[in-house]
Amino acid sequence: MIALALPLALGCVGVAMLLTLWRLVRGPSLADRIVALDTMVVDAIALIVLIGMTSGTDSGFEAALLLAMVGFVGTVAYCKFILRGDIVE
Repeated sequence: MIALALPLALGCVGVAMLLTLWRLVRGPSLADRIVALDTMVVDAIALIVLIGMTSGTDSGFEAALLLAMVGFVGTVAYCKFILRGDIVE
């Protein structure tokens, strides 16, 4: 059953990444683009985890955890830049 679910999940995440990329390019405002970028980070984390499950290695989970931390810090920095105009006070 997992052999059928993993390719289906990879396809769904791939479609989600393409739709998020479309929103990133066509976003009407800067806030929409930041939300799309954060969503793309979440999609990339899901893709890394699915590839790790497919290959059977544990290093994909560590990479996904690192990307989650970096993605969160990046989103906070972008939002702070929008609100205040600078990142470092």
